[in-house]
Amino acid sequence: MLLLSGCERKLGWGVLLWANEEAGIPSGAILPVYIKSNIEKKWIAGIPREYRTANFTENKIAIPLPQLELAGSKGAAKKVAGEFSAYALIYAETLQDGLPVRSDPDNSASRVYRLRMGEVIKILSPEKGAPAISTTGEPLPGEWYRVLTEDGTRGYCFSYRLRLFDHTTGPLNFAQQQNEPEDDRLLQTVQTKIWSSQVYDDMLSSRKFDLDALTKHWRFSTGEDTGIANIYTTDIDRSFQYAAIRSIGDRSWRFDGTSLTMTLLSDTFLKVQFIDHDGMNRSANFVALPVRIDDLIVQEQARRDALFAELFAAGPEFTSEMFGKLILTEDADFFWEGFDPLIPDYIPVSALGRGKVEIRWNLSDELAEYYTGVVSFRFKTIGSTDRDVSFLYKIGSETGASGVVSFEYLSPEHIKDALVTGKDETPFIIYFFKVP
Repeated sequence: MLLLSGCERKLGWGVLLWANEEAGIPSGAILPVYIKSNIEKKWIAGIPREYRTANFTENKIAIPLPQLELAGSKGAAKKVAGEFSAYALIYAETLQDGLPVRSDPDNSASRVYRLRMGEVIKILSPEKGAPAISTTGEPLPGEWYRVLTEDGTRGYCFSYRLRLFDHTTGPLNFAQQQNEPEDDRLLQTVQTKIWSSQVYDDMLSSRKFDLDALTKHWRFSTGEDTGIANIYTTDIDRSFQYAAIRSIGDRSWRFDGTSLTMTLLSDTFLKVQFIDHDGMNRSANFVALPVRIDDLIVQEQARRDALFAELFAAGPEFTSEMFGKLILTEDADFFWEGFDPLIPDYIPVSALGRGKVEIRWNLSDELAEYYTGVVSFRFKTIGSTDRDVSFLYKIGSETGASGVVSFEYLSPEHIKDALVTGKDETPFIIYFFKVP
């Protein structure tokens, strides 16, 4: 216990951040401060006369360190109190179990505290931060606040799942006493991981990537900042608004108020299930990848760029006795003159002699033994729609001669999920030669 004599000298003046229910002092009050105890983690502060009542006649009180900000002089304390006044009486109640308090006003920032359903926190100030995005890609209504929890943790919380209210007198912890779910550390671990579609894990295993699919960022999010879980895959785009996530067995949880459940099958494998609008059970699998999707995108783009650079270096101007002249540019444009004999069997009638060169598809292991890659010529057309014409290509001849590139027409049916798995039984091949 901390004892004081009546003539104890003041450390200075401070501003109460969290209302003191014992003495009935509201947050925002300016108090004289006498002692700071780092052992008991408390301030000893004086109680102004206006807060002394018949039921509470003490002239000093102990206050947890995080709940009071020491300003220095009384003038400095008045300045702090003035800046704090707009939010001095504003608290918030959590409307979602597990809502995170973060180290910065950004959904990607680390979590410093996990709020319980109904837990009350102190709003300190509004803060500018990264927009919280809904499952539809639109910004969520609300704003970031710098907050203080009762145990003294400070951080930032987005207001979408908070109920703000004014508090002057009375207990603050009524909701917390009624809602004390067990601390589920495994659930917290699940929520901190990024769960990507199993499709990406299959790509990673084969090292054959579909860049278009990677940029979709198919994923599962528990929505701990918003209370809205989301499944986004090749054929599912569903959101589930919930109030809490409850354990329903070993490594399984249900999202309250929804049909959505999730089961952690291993440290890196998560299965989610729900009932769709037709009453059918649906499920999807997600993985915690050892690498970020954005890094895979960079790697795949680098692979494509390297293949184009190799093709460009083999020319960049090519000629064929029967099929004209082909010119590539460093910006991956192409100009093709004299391709008329390829119309309409291989190149559409509406195609103009220019467009973009794209290297998008992967070769199966069997085809990769014989071909350098797959190239697509995206022709500008007389109409508004560009048309793709794809070829298996090989740099160099069977005899090892340089300056030769063969293009073998590739029918679209041989391309599936960004992978070329076969070729035409009767191949059509164009031989181009480098223009000296």
